[in-house]
Amino acid sequence: MSDEPCRLCGAADAICEGLGVVRYDVSMDDPRFGKLFRCPNRPVERDLERQDRLRRLSNLGTLADKRLEDFIHDSPSYTPLEQASLRAAYEAARQFAGQPEGWLLLEGGYGCGKTHLAAAIANARIGHGEEVLFVTSPDLLDHLRGSYGDSEQGYDETFERMKGVRLLILDDLGVENPSPWAKEKLFQLLNHRYTQRLATVITTNAELDRLDPRLRSRMLDLDRTRRVVIAAPDYRSMADDGRSHLSSALPLYRNYGFGDLDLHSYLSEDERRNLATVVHAARAYADAMRPPWFVLAGRSGTGKTHLAAAIANERMAHGHSAFFITVPDLMDDLRTTFGPAASASFDQRFNQVKNTPLLVLDDLNAGGSSEWAREKLFQLIDYRYITRKPTVFTLSDVERLSERIQVRLFDARLSQQYELTVPPFTLRGRRR
Repeated sequence: MSDEPCRLCGAADAICEGLGVVRYDVSMDDPRFGKLFRCPNRPVERDLERQDRLRRLSNLGTLADKRLEDFIHDSPSYTPLEQASLRAAYEAARQFAGQPEGWLLLEGGYGCGKTHLAAAIANARIGHGEEVLFVTSPDLLDHLRGSYGDSEQGYDETFERMKGVRLLILDDLGVENPSPWAKEKLFQLLNHRYTQRLATVITTNAELDRLDPRLRSRMLDLDRTRRVVIAAPDYRSMADDGRSHLSSALPLYRNYGFGDLDLHSYLSEDERRNLATVVHAARAYADAMRPPWFVLAGRSGTGKTHLAAAIANERMAHGHSAFFITVPDLMDDLRTTFGPAASASFDQRFNQVKNTPLLVLDDLNAGGSSEWAREKLFQLIDYRYITRKPTVFTLSDVERLSERIQVRLFDARLSQQYELTVPPFTLRGRRR
């Protein structure tokens, strides 16, 4: 051991003699025998030069300053449910950053914080001296195409590095429009990491049903993947108060309550029993919102809208948020975002509805005759299905709904369904 301070770290006891590594004097049966180890006076956390080099290799670029401690999940601008969603995502990222094992799948809309959390995980691991590769899905495919055109050797080196890096973070999976070649490369990459159990973080705002089924099955393997859905609006639009752009119709129904329904007049015994059962179920849902979806079917004028509004009013009376809108009004309002005088973008308004804590969609059968309206309605329903967000639906004819909406609407794991078999209010007196 030298008496001079270490030229690498300045420690008085230069046990590594400025080499940065040490060999332990142990017997041959010791697992450390004959191996070099990092000098304990210079842990990776203090090796700033190595960290800078790893950041350059990681491809983080402008995200090199993202930290977990900077992630805001408790802003008063968010609703309680949004705060809980962001807090759950933060905790999942923090745990993964501390012990990166398996896969972490972060889902959510634009600007909800997925990329921040993914980059923060990368920076945390770099701080521990580990190699990380951060890349967006489109950039990855572009890079592979470019390296393939230059030389087969360059392509092989690039692909092997992506396959074998200790931690791969693939951002924005699903925004690319891959060719068959690119789709196959993505599968080969992620399948290798899946079979080799290599730590991987994936972020996406795509509907998983639209991804390559082979990738989807691996991403949803609960033994390997922790799936976190972030149900929060675009933080970049918060300053513009994106919540105020679309108005709930609930004030029009502010006087609608559970006690206002006539459970007896001009009704048969079976009809009274049916109405009382549905009212009781609606009250219970307003209290607990379990399961998260409540579906009300029945003829026009039977009380579906009244009960749906009563649920929303009950939630509002207890300090919770609720958003009530008829499907035709929703589609009309979304269309106005494409006009030159629109006060908000389509994404702002659509994300507001997608992420509202309680959404009441009245008159689901009137979803629109255009392909665009039907697709937007499905995207909204599918998002709230995936994220298990509390939603109330009213509809008059189940058979008129598309099969893909019916499959979600009547999933017994997620929703409870009731049909009002009473006659319309305006016709009850005429039967006698």
